[in-house]
Amino acid sequence: MGTHVILMPDVGEGIAEAEIAELLIPVGDVLREDDIFASVMTDKATVEIPSTVSGKVTWYAGEVGDSIAIGAPLVKIEVDGPGNEAEVLTVEPDPESTVDAEPTSAVDAPAKTPASAPAPPPLAPPKALQSTTKLRTPREKPVASPAVRRRALDAGVDLRQVPGSGQGRRVTHEDLDGFIALGGTSPLGAGRGPDTSVEEVKVVGLRRKIAERMVLAKTRIPHITIVEEVDVTSLEELRGCLNAERGDRPKLTILPFLMSAMVTALREQQNLNALYYDDDGIVHQHGAVHIGIATQTPAGLMVPVVRHCEARSIWDMASELGRVAEAARTGTAAREELSGSTISITSLGKLGAIATTPIINYPEVAIIGVNKMTIRPMWNGTEFVPRKVMNLSSSFDHRVIDGWDAAVFVQRLKTLLETPAMIFVEG
Repeated sequence: MGTHVILMPDVGEGIAEAEIAELLIPVGDVLREDDIFASVMTDKATVEIPSTVSGKVTWYAGEVGDSIAIGAPLVKIEVDGPGNEAEVLTVEPDPESTVDAEPTSAVDAPAKTPASAPAPPPLAPPKALQSTTKLRTPREKPVASPAVRRRALDAGVDLRQVPGSGQGRRVTHEDLDGFIALGGTSPLGAGRGPDTSVEEVKVVGLRRKIAERMVLAKTRIPHITIVEEVDVTSLEELRGCLNAERGDRPKLTILPFLMSAMVTALREQQNLNALYYDDDGIVHQHGAVHIGIATQTPAGLMVPVVRHCEARSIWDMASELGRVAEAARTGTAAREELSGSTISITSLGKLGAIATTPIINYPEVAIIGVNKMTIRPMWNGTEFVPRKVMNLSSSFDHRVIDGWDAAVFVQRLKTLLETPAMIFVEG
């Protein structure tokens, strides 16, 4: 038996390190060649790492959220044969950032590390059966090594009832021992008693990147937010007519109309279609209108970009918007499709509130927030009539955009959306 070491690969972009986003094969489990055992994340992309050998995972260089240097050892796998540890292990793992397997019995303990390789650091004692351990849902499968599963089977213990203290709620030998010592009952109880558990969720991956961007925007940009009511009854009638005759073209939502209105308004106020690099004190005003669309994905909030809206028809914008949003949701968006916007739109759709306070996508200077549409009674001079109304919540960087200019822009959008035929009138 030997140890095969897989190094952190060079994932491009000229970076020096990558963050561990997910560990798919727990320590102690067996994987096959080409199995994806981990994914790592850079600023713009998540990359899956396949195994080049078959064997048992015995060690990881870190846990989810840790950053590992490019070319440093990422995982050790026990394999048949001599392995490659002596040849490739030229950089010792940082003792402060490494994490070894959970303490196990001799049944499933990893093979001894060759004398030429540095030994993994000692582990802290497991925190088995703490009150902070949450029980699994009925459909959640327990994670445990084969040895733990065999012991549980021999003892007649249902592992689904055993709280796991290991990484990812992994059930260790100590967890099983404690469960059996308590008479085979869960310390948290199986009924509807008080739940005093606390689960610690580490902020990692895309969620940490989002947090960093939000802190950057809120600490460096003094926001001014304007909320304006817009009567979109005529716009909705026009949208319905166009969709009824769209043929094989994409269905129009309200966003392509808003994007077209923004293009028109930005021709008159180019200072809002800009990026402000405050470290240099320079505002870059762009002629091209690249609109970022905040999109919720399974991995978190992303901002795919519809480029050159100034050169697109409303149908073209709808098609491109659908394409880049779907690419973001499925994780297939390219780096350039998730960066380079000059102004952004954020919308919660039907879940939206009456008003919001959007956070600007740094280093942009403006963002438009779309709130939910409602039917309200509006006075037309002689009587109240039902009208479709929504609010636009727009935030601006008050360092470079005066309140007057922001108000002029919002009123221009309001006029265009309330008289949508003007959106299609050149000049």
